[in-house]
Amino acid sequence: MAEEIDSHAIVPEHAATDPTRRARKRQTPVRQARAVPPAKSKPTTVRSSAPSSSSASSTKGRVLKPLRSLAVLAMVGGLVATVAIPAFAATAGVGTEEARTIQQMAVDDAQSFVAASDANATELSRGSYAATTAEEIEKRKAEEAAAERARQVAKAAAAAAATRSSSSVPVNIALTSPGTGEVRWPILNFTKGRGLWDSGYHQGVDLLSSCGTPLYAAAAGVVKVSQESYGGYGVGVSIDHVIGGQQVNTLYGHMTYGSRQVSVGQSVAAGQLIGLVGSTGSSTACHLHFEVHINGSVVDPWAWLQANAG
Repeated sequence: MAEEIDSHAIVPEHAATDPTRRARKRQTPVRQARAVPPAKSKPTTVRSSAPSSSSASSTKGRVLKPLRSLAVLAMVGGLVATVAIPAFAATAGVGTEEARTIQQMAVDDAQSFVAASDANATELSRGSYAATTAEEIEKRKAEEAAAERARQVAKAAAAAAATRSSSSVPVNIALTSPGTGEVRWPILNFTKGRGLWDSGYHQGVDLLSSCGTPLYAAAAGVVKVSQESYGGYGVGVSIDHVIGGQQVNTLYGHMTYGSRQVSVGQSVAAGQLIGLVGSTGSSTACHLHFEVHINGSVVDPWAWLQANAG
């Protein structure tokens, strides 16, 4: 047994030196290389191809992402250049020697307003527009009210004149109050109305008569007041007298507009015509409002006339 093992071990040594055996040994590996590799190469190829394709795709993805970002940035830059560069080139001009910034060109191209050569400043006068403040409105209302009162006065005067002209009783403006006494009746043909202090604060007596009836000075004296608008008296006359050594003042109110026959400072005689009965001022009917003041104090004019007129 040992010899057979040894002989087998020696045989390859002799076979290796033998040319025939050497050739056969070369052919055998060739046939093995041709037969064995194809059988073993299929699974080997399949196993190696799967990891190589996945790694290749991941590597390709990592490369494409930056490229895609660069492409987007390049497109944005191209759009900005497309808008900005032509505008800059159009305004910069060809052959300019000095470099100019975009801010400098923006100042040159800034919008400006050019007024026409015939435009000029106009100053507004206060009368060219309506009142807007409360004070101006109140002032305007007061002026309108005064104008309306003036129209009403003119209308009343015209009506009184028409009444006098159409009256069947002629008016003799030269008529004097009858009597020869120092005190005369200021009106004839009248009806007594309110007396002193009747119906509230009333300092005189009302002698009712038709509008246009003559009025006379109750005594000789000097005219103190003669006005077309004497407060609530309307058209009024006031005369100062000295009677029996006392300072006496007589007042005649609500006379007709334009009928006054005396002026301030004028001396008048007893019974002299001074105006006509009317209904001006605080009055609702044609009458004479007659007052008497002695030494500055109010007295009953009706009692004074009854005691002194004659």
